[in-house]
Amino acid sequence: MPFAHGAACAPPRPAGMGGVPEPCPQAPLAVLSKVELRVSCKHLLDRDTLNKSDPCVLLLMQSQGQWMEVDRSEVIKSNLNPVFAKIFTVDYYFEEVQKLRFEVYDSHGQAGVGTHDDDFLGGMECTVGQIVAQKRVTKPLFLKYGKFAGKSTITIISEEISGNNGYVELAFRAKKLDDKDLFSKSDPFLEIYRIDDDRSEQLVYRTEVVKNNLSPIWEPFKVSFNSLCSCEEKRKLRCVVWDYDSRGKHDFIGEFFTTFEEMQKAMGENKAARVPVPQVQWDCMNPKYKIKKRNYKNSGVVVLLDLKIHRVYSFLDYIMGGCQIHFTVAIDFTASNGDPRNSCSLHYINPYQPNEYLKALVAVGEICQDYDSDKKFSALGFGARIPPKYEVSHDFAINFNPDNDECEGIQGVVESYQSCLPKIQLYGPTNVAPIISKVARVAADEERTKEASQYFILLILTDGVVTDMADTREAIVRASYLPMSIIIVGVGNADFTDMQILDGDDGVLRSPKGEPVLRDIVQFVPFREFKNASPTALAKCVLAEVPKQVVEYYSYKAFPPRCPRPPTPDPSLGSPQ
Repeated sequence: MPFAHGAACAPPRPAGMGGVPEPCPQAPLAVLSKVELRVSCKHLLDRDTLNKSDPCVLLLMQSQGQWMEVDRSEVIKSNLNPVFAKIFTVDYYFEEVQKLRFEVYDSHGQAGVGTHDDDFLGGMECTVGQIVAQKRVTKPLFLKYGKFAGKSTITIISEEISGNNGYVELAFRAKKLDDKDLFSKSDPFLEIYRIDDDRSEQLVYRTEVVKNNLSPIWEPFKVSFNSLCSCEEKRKLRCVVWDYDSRGKHDFIGEFFTTFEEMQKAMGENKAARVPVPQVQWDCMNPKYKIKKRNYKNSGVVVLLDLKIHRVYSFLDYIMGGCQIHFTVAIDFTASNGDPRNSCSLHYINPYQPNEYLKALVAVGEICQDYDSDKKFSALGFGARIPPKYEVSHDFAINFNPDNDECEGIQGVVESYQSCLPKIQLYGPTNVAPIISKVARVAADEERTKEASQYFILLILTDGVVTDMADTREAIVRASYLPMSIIIVGVGNADFTDMQILDGDDGVLRSPKGEPVLRDIVQFVPFREFKNASPTALAKCVLAEVPKQVVEYYSYKAFPPRCPRPPTPDPSLGSPQ
């Protein structure tokens, strides 16, 4: 089969684009891991006449039968055995066959990466699953029509990014480096390698080149703990300083060995001693000079100017730290649902079979109740005429207690829903902005505590497209800055095409004035897609994005998890002995 190359650079089309979103599978695709891929090549073809090839790698992923460029590496000058510093990050789904293609090209300076056959050094196809399962994959590169690209090979190394991973920000400089150039000063750059258990070395980071400078200051950079030391602070690191050569024959200046633990400890001691500018430094050693030169001291020193640790917390970090999930349900009581006394009504109470409103409410609520210690849930209604004056309300407590709209447990919400139906008159229109704004006001009060103590989930159950779309978009944009998520479930057989605009899957939701949401906080699904599925399928689908949304919010606000709360005894277990 011919090996095509020169794929389009358009972003992949999101799944589910169209009038109605595609149903979520029983095991939602949102439950994923992120995987880092590192690439190196050997024995690449030499396409240049005077110098060696300047390789660059393109990563492509297959989406709906089309190859789409995901990312590309840096260009490495004049090198047939490149080790690329670029780390590709991809989402890993166990339940999907995710096809990848790696294409290697010879770059041409300002002209960039070409797409002609003469620029193509070879390609390789595989799946994310294959890379993850083997951790390290080496395969031959192929040209068009299945022809081997000589002895060229490509190696892909994968590492999963752990959920509670963080990253470290480092800043280095050097002083009095050896001068390797005859008519000018050295052009130094620094490489950091992690030494793995099998004694192999993995490139972690390569700095920029500082031209004509024996005491360079490199730009600060960030690397994950996983990349730097596999989250093991005692793991040895090898740091190498080179003098850059445009032909790829870089001159070795020197090296030193350290660990993240050593860096962190030394920086901490200096700060504790109130050293004005806390710095840690190492002799940059050339082993050959050390043997040959009697009075050899070093080939310069490398200085750690700064070290900052950035913790990246997981959803469970916040939950175990005491963050509560407050659940609110809002129910559509507009006339389009039909008379509740009629068996054709979406609000009809069948003693033998719960209606769609109750099925959705119970499915989602039973998951959320595990994260709320007091098990009290706000239950609101909209679009009905309510007693005593029977005026239309788009924000009323279905327990008719204006001072406390909370119900005891999910069963309490079900009972309040059933008891309120005979007391109200279904009317309209379908306005949901008032309820979104109400929950947002409570969330805004919580935000002012500057603690990760409470996050709000609003479940809106409706039988049709909202009437106040402009106000709803505005309310969602405002809410995206607050600790809350919104789930909308479409009940019945209405055309929900226009509701898709509220779900950010087809693009960024904007207010009528054009302001984008800070975070994608809305998930919309039609209940009819789950009629033949188990009740848990709906909950898995609509709640799949919530952990990510929680972490995104608190990360944006830089709110760390609170101190873990002591366990609350379960009354059913009796008193401890």
